[in-house]
Amino acid sequence: MYARRRHLYFGMMAVCLVLFVGAWAVVRLWSVPAAIAMCVVAMVIPPIAAMVANRRGPEDRWWDEMPSGDQKSDEWWDELDGRRRPRRPSP
Repeated sequence: MYARRRHLYFGMMAVCLVLFVGAWAVVRLWSVPAAIAMCVVAMVIPPIAAMVANRRGPEDRWWDEMPSGDQKSDEWWDELDGRRRPRRPSP
């Protein structure tokens, strides 16, 4: 799933570059307002691309990567999830 988000990010950034370069290399010769509009659209794409690339999906288990430290609670969650997590040494 990570590769899909990465490809989408690079695709959006490629569109951004094409819009920006195309606006000032080609479109400005015929219409400066259209070139400016293309640059405004290109300006909005990078933040959206960053949000798309960094979002977490339902398959990403970022909330329980590490044990909480409470052994009883960790055992209960492991039993509920049906999996084993790496244990931190007890203090």
